[in-house]
Amino acid sequence: MNIGQDINKAATLLEGGGLVAIPTETVYGLAANALNEDAVSEIFRVKNRPQFDPLIVHIPHFSALERYAALPPENDLRLLTHFWPGPLTYLSPKKSIIPDLVTSGSPLVAIRVPKQPLTLALLQQLDFPLAAPSANPFGYVSPTTAQHVANQLGDQIPYILDGGAAEVGIESTILGRVNNRLVVYRLGGVSLEEIEDISQEKIAEVRRSSSKPDAPGMLSLHYSPHCKLALLDANQSIADLTIVPDVWLGFGEVPQELPSSTPIFWLSASGDVMEAARNVFKVLRQLDEHNIKRAAVRLLPEIGLGRAVNDRLLRAAAR
Repeated sequence: MNIGQDINKAATLLEGGGLVAIPTETVYGLAANALNEDAVSEIFRVKNRPQFDPLIVHIPHFSALERYAALPPENDLRLLTHFWPGPLTYLSPKKSIIPDLVTSGSPLVAIRVPKQPLTLALLQQLDFPLAAPSANPFGYVSPTTAQHVANQLGDQIPYILDGGAAEVGIESTILGRVNNRLVVYRLGGVSLEEIEDISQEKIAEVRRSSSKPDAPGMLSLHYSPHCKLALLDANQSIADLTIVPDVWLGFGEVPQELPSSTPIFWLSASGDVMEAARNVFKVLRQLDEHNIKRAAVRLLPEIGLGRAVNDRLLRAAAR
């Protein structure tokens, strides 16, 4: 398997119009030259991703933003300078240099500066940005290690840049404005509380899902393992489940009424939301690796990154 840390090799492949899987602090991405429509088309083909689902464009630093998109208003500039590099994506009116294929015909482009050192160094070596959705078959669980990518798409990608396990483990938060109101299009690695604290502005709306998405990662059925996943909210008990789970996905205390023989796949034994965010995709993959047919989980508290973890669990459970 062609996995390594050779930035020069990755750059050469990308410059030639090829695909490379890249690590980011959120999840691994399937990258191509965002300005090359043929290369971008290969992303959609390899992932079997519908072309109505737009892609995120990755740039090396904040100062590159105005080459590809309109600069945001002052309040949002404060957010970007604070959170970039990092797991925040911003939707801004695109410039004509960005192909319509990248944005699925939308006048807005989703852009971010990733924090992962190998990918940041790669971007700084290139003279073009990278379009990069998650490096997995469309609709399946996002990859957080190079081996996850190799297991799913390895025979279709000439090189996988290995940056170790993703530090954050869930996709970036996507932010934009509608009628001068701050809107979150996708919950992710930056919490709503952090955004409001830095911007000193209330978020007007959080958009959960759409059949015709305005931004990446908005489809209701997404991040899905093959098993049936049942969800409980904070007020429900095991007795409310409509299935008998083969496995419980654990976060903090285990429900007392859960049979002691039920195996537990831990999101976080200590109830740490950051740890759960790092583990959620790994645990969803484990369900399939162990051929689990039915699993259950109690949704996390709706604070901080708990909202983003719940978002991924809800989409994983959608059938």
